Amino acid sequence: MVPDRGDLYQVDPGAAKLDRGILLHYLDGFIDAGAAGRLLTAHLLGSLDHEAVVTFDVDRLIDYRSRRPPMTYDKDHWDSYDAPELAIHRVRDGAGKPFLMLTGPEPDHEWERFTSAVATVSSRLGAELVLGFHGIPMGVPHTRPLGVTAHGTTPELAGGSRPIVDRLQVPGSAASLLELRLGEENRAAGGFAVHVPHYLAQAAYPAAAVALLECVTRATGLALPDEALRDAAQRTDEEIGRQVEGSDEVSELVQALERQYDAFVDASAAEGLLAEPGAEMPTAEELGAQFERFLAEQQGRTDTPDS
Repeated sequence: MVPDRGDLYQVDPGAAKLDRGILLHYLDGFIDAGAAGRLLTAHLLGSLDHEAVVTFDVDRLIDYRSRRPPMTYDKDHWDSYDAPELAIHRVRDGAGKPFLMLTGPEPDHEWERFTSAVATVSSRLGAELVLGFHGIPMGVPHTRPLGVTAHGTTPELAGGSRPIVDRLQVPGSAASLLELRLGEENRAAGGFAVHVPHYLAQAAYPAAAVALLECVTRATGLALPDEALRDAAQRTDEEIGRQVEGSDEVSELVQALERQYDAFVDASAAEGLLAEPGAEMPTAEELGAQFERFLAEQQGRTDTPDS
């Protein structure tokens, strides 16, 4: 590996430049309802051949006291340490086409320097399209098609997505900042946020990962495997169905969400969500507060916007 001038990352000197390359990214630590982004990332790296071609200096970027890496103690001594890794992998899809994938913990420090480094090294490696993905909690039932919000630096990247609101403010993330900064450089960057039923937001929900996979496949043309992920989604959906049937309270909640969803779809003559005809849509402030509460729960905090 050859370090950059600031020693923030190292690049494999043998890494070839891609032709009209694609960089996918998922950084663990921000909002990811249903673990949708994490499941998709694990599925792709677990199913496809890959190797790290860029590694970042986690000692500079990660706060170990906020996210302590696991260590294993064996009887009378420390046996191992699972060091965090923040890296760009060169991956080959099912047809042998190479693409790049940035994975690892979201940096705690130096966001501007990190996003600038990703922009520089991704361009050096030939990435012309940069896409991220994750899950967000929504008041929708699991028995209806999952919605996805697409966004990007060009209207084409967000095409086909129904806006939730015109404008809102939410807690920032390194991934969002990366997309913003790439857009300022007139580069193609975007992402997908799948709408996960709020009552499943804290659980692993493979169906949401499948929805993201379908979006990524359509946007990139990559040949990405889906069988194992779809099998996991089917098993999870069956288990959710059994749990719903066994709880009158949960069953009533799901039925209410189904009525709300269907009424909105019928009224808008399109696949939509969130409100019945005539009902008030959530304000930008309310959606922002919901995201902040979910992020606080993921990080184990108790301070929410309402406290």
